[in-house]
Amino acid sequence: MNLSKFPRVNLAHLPTPIEHMPRLSKFLGGPEIFVKRDDCTGLATGGNKTRKLEFSMGEAVKQGANTVITVGAIQSNHVRQTAAAACKLGMACEVLLEKRVIDASETYSNSGNIFLDQIFGANLREYDAGTDFNLEMELVAQEVKDSGGKPYIIPGGASNPVGALGYVNCGFELLGQFKKLDLSIDHIVLATGSAGTHAGLSVGLKAMGSKIPILGIGVNAPQNIQEERVFKLASETATLIGSENCVSRENIIADCNYIGSGYGMHTELMNEAILLLARFEGLLFDPVYSGKALAGMIDYVRNGHFVKGQSIVFLHTGGSAGLFAYSDNLSTKIY
Repeated sequence: MNLSKFPRVNLAHLPTPIEHMPRLSKFLGGPEIFVKRDDCTGLATGGNKTRKLEFSMGEAVKQGANTVITVGAIQSNHVRQTAAAACKLGMACEVLLEKRVIDASETYSNSGNIFLDQIFGANLREYDAGTDFNLEMELVAQEVKDSGGKPYIIPGGASNPVGALGYVNCGFELLGQFKKLDLSIDHIVLATGSAGTHAGLSVGLKAMGSKIPILGIGVNAPQNIQEERVFKLASETATLIGSENCVSRENIIADCNYIGSGYGMHTELMNEAILLLARFEGLLFDPVYSGKALAGMIDYVRNGHFVKGQSIVFLHTGGSAGLFAYSDNLSTKIY
């Protein structure tokens, strides 16, 4: 199976590597832990959204767009990568930023990803949390049309069936790497938020007959809402590639017990996880997505859900630029 019939632009450095994390594995005393380095996709410090944007921007180019419109939180990794992709392809980028984090500091509001968005020249508009962004993006699209432009709307996280193709492809890539490296993987763990990565990877694995289960660690929504969101998008994506019904509802698992007080909010477990990864493996995870997902995975090991003799792959979705926005909140001491 291949995805060559879908419009695509070359943005990512692929395949991204799989690396063993021997020191973290030994410290936790459980399974052998590997990391899929999707922080190494290359575009604007890398990250998972670059895979999705290859297909989203491919569709935009096919439609003759000269302006892309998207939405994300103030520290959105997706917005950063979309702004960079627009620069690479010679397009304008209109961004709707949601003020999702309560009582955000000046550091959060002005550094990290939002600073990079400005470097890439994106036109940033800020909105209150809970805004109807589908409506607002259509209004911005009309503005672009009225000024003679040709807009293309990319949803938050590029999480629609077109964007999810990037992680269908990642599923194919992973299975090829597992075979080449002679790895028998018992579980894949990832952060699950806007759903495109989780949904696309589920489809990619199942369409190829894989039985490797995926555990999503939620970062914003309650479990039932998150699982339904992922399953809906997985079903739509499976239909798009001609593999209807390859993913069943019971295949979609999201543990949403590691969110803390809300999206993008600090938790002690996340802080510890980021420091453990840095000190044992020299890797940087972001506080919003991979940091909380890693905290969940570590807790699973400590509570005997993942055990010695197993092999786990953690999908690193990038976003380390966001660490700078949290410098007021993150401790650098392990207690």
